[in-house]
Amino acid sequence: MIPESSPFRPGQPVPIEFFIGRYREIERLRSMVNASTQGRFKIGFVSGERGIGKSSLAAFVRRLVETDNEVAGCHVFLGGVQNLSEMLNRILHILLNESTEKPWHHKLLDFFGDRVSKVGLFGVTLELSLSESDMLSMERNFVQSIRQLIQGLREHKKSLFLILDDINGLAGAEGFANWLKSTVDEIATSQQDMHLCILVVGFEERRQELIASQISLARVFELIDIAPWSDDEVREFYQSSFDVGRAEVTDEEIERLVTFTGGLPVLAHEIGDAVWRTARTAKIDDNEITEGISIAAEVIGSKLLTPQIFSAIRSESYRSILLKMADRPRPHFKRSEIMELLEGTEKKRLDNFLRRMTDLGALQKDAQGPGRYRFPNLLHALYFWMESQRTQHRQ
Repeated sequence: MIPESSPFRPGQPVPIEFFIGRYREIERLRSMVNASTQGRFKIGFVSGERGIGKSSLAAFVRRLVETDNEVAGCHVFLGGVQNLSEMLNRILHILLNESTEKPWHHKLLDFFGDRVSKVGLFGVTLELSLSESDMLSMERNFVQSIRQLIQGLREHKKSLFLILDDINGLAGAEGFANWLKSTVDEIATSQQDMHLCILVVGFEERRQELIASQISLARVFELIDIAPWSDDEVREFYQSSFDVGRAEVTDEEIERLVTFTGGLPVLAHEIGDAVWRTARTAKIDDNEITEGISIAAEVIGSKLLTPQIFSAIRSESYRSILLKMADRPRPHFKRSEIMELLEGTEKKRLDNFLRRMTDLGALQKDAQGPGRYRFPNLLHALYFWMESQRTQHRQ
C-alpha cells in the first residue's frame, strides 16, 4: 500500500468527508450560530476527553455555517498564548489573513487602516502592527470594536463565528476569565443586537479553572460535552475510510479495530494509518491488523504521553505487571485485584509501579476508597491496554 494514499489523518482535524456522527452536537452548535445571525449573542464551551475530536467538531461546524448560513468563521488556536493582548492579536491576525480572497477583505483593511503591511518570502502574508495603546484600547473596548468590525462585514455575512481553541495557557489567567465575563455582561446590557457566536474549546478542567477565577462564568456558557463514538460509529469510520482507499477488510478485523479504538477518534486515525502503512496489498489480513495495532501503540505512546510516562511503561521491570493488569481496558481498578494476578517479585514491584505512575500523572488515587486507582482519562486507560497487547504480541 502507498503510505501517501492513506485515508487516515492522524494529528490533523478531520476533513468533512470523513466526519462521523456527532449529529446532536452539530445541530446544537448550528442552532447557536443561527441565533447569532438574528443578532442574539451566543457563547458556548465544547469539552471532552483528550483525543475525542473537539477541534474537529468545531472546524466541521465552522465549514457548515460558512457554506450554508452566510457566516464568517474564524478558528483561533491559542496554544502558548498567556495573556489577553496575545490572544486578541492572534484573533485579529487570523481574521485578516484568512479574508484575503473574500469579498469583505477590503472592509477589514479599512477597519485596520495603516496598521497593515505586506510581508513574507513565500507568498504574501499580511502583518498587523498594533501598538501597546492599540491593544490596550482593544482589550477595554472589545465589544465596541468587534461590533464595528462585524458591522463592516454585514453586507456579505450575517454574523461572526469565533472559535477560541486550546486555551490551556489562558484558562488559569484571571484576566481572561474576567474579560469573558465583562464581554458577556456588556453585550447583555447594551440592548443592541450582536451578530457574534463565541465557542471556547477545551477540557472540562479548563472550564473549572475559569469558573474558579470568575464564578459567574458557571452560568454563562452553553455546554456541549462530547462523548466517545459508539461502536457503530467506529465501525462506520473504519469501513468508510478503507472503502475510500479501496482496501478490503473483513468484518472480524473491523471488530478488532473497534475494540482497540475505545471510541476515541485520535486512536482511530493512528490505528487506521498504522494498519494502512503495514499492509502490503489492498486485501488486509489478520497479521497486518495485529502488526498495525502494535505499531500504533508505539506511535500513540510517543505522541500523546509525556516522555516520562512512555519510558516508565516501557521499563523491563514493569513489563510483566503491565501485561497482567491490562488484560482489558478498565477506567479504574483495586490494588488487591492486581496483586492477585502477580507472582513472586512482581508483587514486590507493584507498589513502586503504582507510586511511580501516580507521581507521573498516568494514574490517580480514586476517591472511592483506599487502594483504588483510576486513569485520568480514557486515552491513558486504552493506551495501557494497547501496550500490554503489544508486549504480549512480541513475546
